[in-house]
Amino acid sequence: MSDIGDWFRSIPAITRYWFAATVAVPLVGKLGLISPAYFLLWPEAFLYRFQIWRPITATFYFPVGPGTGFLYLVNLYFLYQYSTRLETAAFDGRPADYLFMLLFNWICIVITGIAMDMQLLMIPLIMSVLYVWAQLNRDMIVSFWFGTRFKACYLPWVILGFNYIIGGSYPMDLGGRNFLSTPQFLYRWLPSRRGGVSGFGVPPASMRRAADQNAGGGRHNWGQGFRLGDQ
Repeated sequence: MSDIGDWFRSIPAITRYWFAATVAVPLVGKLGLISPAYFLLWPEAFLYRFQIWRPITATFYFPVGPGTGFLYLVNLYFLYQYSTRLETAAFDGRPADYLFMLLFNWICIVITGIAMDMQLLMIPLIMSVLYVWAQLNRDMIVSFWFGTRFKACYLPWVILGFNYIIGGSYPMDLGGRNFLSTPQFLYRWLPSRRGGVSGFGVPPASMRRAADQNAGGGRHNWGQGFRLGDQ
């Protein structure tokens, strides 16, 4: 148990709480402590009965059972892997910016969920993080099942197809203007550990410096590749 505790404490803070909630809420529903019907995003109940908790619980809940357990575990793995990589790399030392990015993605997903009658939001939010990571590392070669290899920019679409096949039913290009800035109260709550770019509409400062140093030398390699499944 101490090994599990050490591993859990080693997860970056925001990813750790997100991961824990994504385990705890389905477990509560599975044990029957609260009816899973109260966790789903039902637009009628949310908009007209003022059950304001539903967008939050729908983000963490997933109906785990014999037919969905594998899909749940795979996406829980994606949450851990890619949220950890974002929080410790592109958003290293800037927890407020990372939390703001997640909140922005979540709000967009909730609005889409209400409009399209999506009752579960866990996988869409995980996919949004995976998409951001893939765009930041778009030229990195990743490996998927059966030895298939492709650029990271295609990974979200491969995962979407994978989720669909096994039972699953935001563009943010780098560069351009910074349309969204992290609110100051988040910086007071989660202060940055070092200077950097506020918001998430532009590349991190470290990436811009690396790009400047390699100007004229062709496409820059943003780092060592990861095989899917590596810690």
